[in-house]
Amino acid sequence: MGRITVREANRLEREDFVRAFRSVYERSPWVAERAWRERPFEGPEDLRRTLWRAVQEAPRERQLDLVRSHPDLAGKAAVAGELTPESEREQSSAGLDRLSPDEYERFRNVNAAYREKFGFPMVVYVKEHTKDSILAQTEARLANTREREVKTALEEIQKIAASRLKDLIDYEGGGR
Repeated sequence: MGRITVREANRLEREDFVRAFRSVYERSPWVAERAWRERPFEGPEDLRRTLWRAVQEAPRERQLDLVRSHPDLAGKAAVAGELTPESEREQSSAGLDRLSPDEYERFRNVNAAYREKFGFPMVVYVKEHTKDSILAQTEARLANTREREVKTALEEIQKIAASRLKDLIDYEGGGR
């Protein structure tokens, strides 16, 4: 499905709405399904806020499942070609698909340390970073508490989702 207006999104049946917006939150179509119930949306920002509210109001374990649905940065899924198209584009934008062997090893090590400490992958909105700043941020975030990292991961996921939504919505089409 190409870019659609909010007006068109408001008219979609549940299955079509979920199909259109399932990629906004990584491998978590439940977010779009929950947001669909809140139609009609006034405009793109109302849709974005409604999707985010679905995440915020979800039980903590569901939120953690969302965090866990994200791939490791420059990890095995990337090497095996198993990333979602969205994750592949995002990681590529930061050069994570063009690492030297030493850089790949550094990512492998920080990913493992991060997962061991927190129980989920490091999530970062890579469009704001370079591969070096991602490594530095990961190393710095290893000093955080688990609760702080859950909060940070969800904040980063919101940035990712907002960016993905911008790629899906025709902002000129208005709402209702």
